[in-house]
Amino acid sequence: MHLYRTHNCNELREKNVSEAVRLSGWVHRKRDHGGLLFIDVRDHFGITQCVTDIESDVFKIVEPLRVESVVKITGELLKRSDETINNKIPTGAVEVRIKEIEILSSADQLPLQVNAEEDSGEEIRLRYRYLDLRRERIHKNIMLRSSVIQSIRRRMVDQGFTEFQTPILTASSPEGARDFLVPARLHPGKFYALPQAPQQFKQLIMVSGFDRYFQIAPCFRDEDSRADRSPGEFYQLDLEMSFVEQEDVFQAVEPVIGGVFEEFTKQTLEKPFARLTYSDAMLYYGTDKPDLRNPIKIADLTDIFDGAGFSIFANLIKNKNAIVRGIPGPKCGSRSIADRMNSWAQGEGAAGMGYIIFGDGEAKGPVAGALGQEKSNEIKERLGLQDGDAAFFACSDEKDACELAGKARIKIGNDQHISEKEVFKFCWIIDFPMYELDDKGKIEFSHNPFSMPQGGLEALNNEDPLRIKAWQYDLVCNGVELSSGAIRNHLPEVMYKAFEIAGYDQEMVDTNFSGMISAFKFGAPPHGGFAPGIDRIVMLIANEPNIREVILFPMNGKAEDLLMGAPSEIADEQLKELQIKKIKPLKNN
Repeated sequence: MHLYRTHNCNELREKNVSEAVRLSGWVHRKRDHGGLLFIDVRDHFGITQCVTDIESDVFKIVEPLRVESVVKITGELLKRSDETINNKIPTGAVEVRIKEIEILSSADQLPLQVNAEEDSGEEIRLRYRYLDLRRERIHKNIMLRSSVIQSIRRRMVDQGFTEFQTPILTASSPEGARDFLVPARLHPGKFYALPQAPQQFKQLIMVSGFDRYFQIAPCFRDEDSRADRSPGEFYQLDLEMSFVEQEDVFQAVEPVIGGVFEEFTKQTLEKPFARLTYSDAMLYYGTDKPDLRNPIKIADLTDIFDGAGFSIFANLIKNKNAIVRGIPGPKCGSRSIADRMNSWAQGEGAAGMGYIIFGDGEAKGPVAGALGQEKSNEIKERLGLQDGDAAFFACSDEKDACELAGKARIKIGNDQHISEKEVFKFCWIIDFPMYELDDKGKIEFSHNPFSMPQGGLEALNNEDPLRIKAWQYDLVCNGVELSSGAIRNHLPEVMYKAFEIAGYDQEMVDTNFSGMISAFKFGAPPHGGFAPGIDRIVMLIANEPNIREVILFPMNGKAEDLLMGAPSEIADEQLKELQIKKIKPLKNN
């Protein structure tokens, strides 16, 4: 007999009855039923019930045992009586009569319950993550993550992609987030940077003559956490392809991402993936990450309110270049709902939210009274409303009006329970603007600085930068951005010009992107790529609201590893070796 087990805890069935068996695992639960003591023993695979009676010598060992102690049990497999069969577990028709038990490791008093789903709070869960990971839901999530990654790898290889590994220690470059820096002992005063993404390396792979690359790549960004973003580090499916257009990337990606969701969920998946231009997404949904399960579509009503009787909006349009977004409110035709929406808008920082209520064949409310029935009915028709519905309005500059309208759309969809369930709605967002204005009115890249502008060098030389579109695309699912990608700018003269428009001279490009710009001067193929986040994919598949639930050892919201105690102080001797001197932390003003 094996030293620790003849079977795992999910393996025994009625066919094994009367066999001598040995199990090893954790004490999941204990139940004292008078003369009998039941122990559920758990391992990675499942749970098996074991039993002893009060007369047995084993009872004295088992009775004081704490849950989560590790035990080795030897005994005979028995069939349970019909009335005691547990159909909730695969081993529920049998049990082990304990003949011998050995305590392999005793557990102290637990800081959190492993055999229950109660939330012990983030700090406790992350500090004792090894216990948290023993819980069934979290354990399954991590196994799901592994299976998803295996599936992705298989699907990528089947499409002719080759897996490569790119460097972790590299040079710092401005790519949108703060770098994590690593001091270089052999080069005092200099630092490596952990890669925010393998962006430059994967493009260099294409320049090197390889055709299709992929990697399950670790990425490091010093940025704040969100429910769908892990601080510090994350993993993405990084891929790049040579001699491709945007459509080729879509055709390669959709079977991989769509196939994984079909493999691991029972929810409906709409194919092919929808496509929306950036401008349409912002108009109809108020965001470039639209949740298409919500059927509500926003409309531009600026022309109706311009010069009309509702003076508040008319004056803002005339004097502030404001716009008006109309948000349909199905089944929202009541004063109480309208008042709640107004209060909600004020809580979002807006002055309020105008509305029109439609009922009994007429438009009601202060806005309708000022506009008149004719214009109110035009709004009703444009928004596709009927009696019993309401129209809500956001009037401000384009950015704020879009944002408020987008949030109102989501709120109405949730409040009225009109969003679809049990479905994944993917959407490509395309035709992103190449540039945008920052808060100071300066032109900057709106997205990836390595994207090829639509129209190439001619567009950069002759068009208004704010009207230039990029071969840039995002993939969104149920309101969650899974990935960004682009057809790359592979021509040195185009790259120099693109950065020049954003205020960066040739020297800056040569300094910060020296390897890539140099490579492009020796013959670079047209290429494009994509990089969906592994963590977000698993989060959606597992139907988890927080990304930490699908990561083995996540950091907390402050980017702290409570289990290992990182970040931590470094000994003066280590700093001296690196020629680094500590200074007092700067006080926040």
